[in-house]
Amino acid sequence: MIKPLILSAAAGAAALAVASVPVTAQKQQQGLERPDSAFVPQDNPGNWQAIITRTERGHVIGNPKADAQMIEFISYTCPHCADFTARGEPAIEIVLLKPGKLTVEVRPVIRNEIDTTVTLLAQCGDPAGFKARHQALMLSQADWLGKARAAPQSQQALWMRGDRAGRMNAASALGLTQMLVARGQSQSELDACVSDDAAAQRLRDNSKADFAEIGVNSTPSFALDGKLMADVHSWEALYPALSARFSARPDS
Repeated sequence: MIKPLILSAAAGAAALAVASVPVTAQKQQQGLERPDSAFVPQDNPGNWQAIITRTERGHVIGNPKADAQMIEFISYTCPHCADFTARGEPAIEIVLLKPGKLTVEVRPVIRNEIDTTVTLLAQCGDPAGFKARHQALMLSQADWLGKARAAPQSQQALWMRGDRAGRMNAASALGLTQMLVARGQSQSELDACVSDDAAAQRLRDNSKADFAEIGVNSTPSFALDGKLMADVHSWEALYPALSARFSARPDS
């Protein structure tokens, strides 16, 4: 069984349908799921979702002068995080990132050594390609995580040793390297990233630091404007918080 080494996964929040936000005949509500809502300037000159910068603990996406900043704490082996990537990230990108209203820093949480391997691959290469790698790995999680769970215990034990050989074996056996090569990345670059013991240790250390300094103990978790959001571990829970943040000012 694959077991967390550092932090536990968040329990899923009660589901609610974002699409059920009421619309009256007289006035349409603002909404993060509506590109034409009042959150978005109709004359939108921005393309800020393409601006990506590597940071000490992750990658920042968006306008560096945005009025609001959010940190997204995710684990690549967390199914709730994959769900957030599929449903929450596209809405945030269109409505808040693209026009430059928000920056999002994606920080990995290392729960086990599969996380270490996948995170090294997500962060491997030009920062401009991080978002595409992140989404490819997260949205294919059901496939490769299923393979991991079905692997013999002896192979899982090899992966969980946390050494170079274990990471290389996992990246190959789960089809992770092959997937990124098929997307145009070089095998040698990916192998070098997975083999980097110092980078692997930095990921573990950064994850522990976020736990100690910020209190991150579940995934996904979110910090908005420097403050960790209590009991917000899903798109359904984050949506109203972001709506309130960007409805607070008349010019938002």
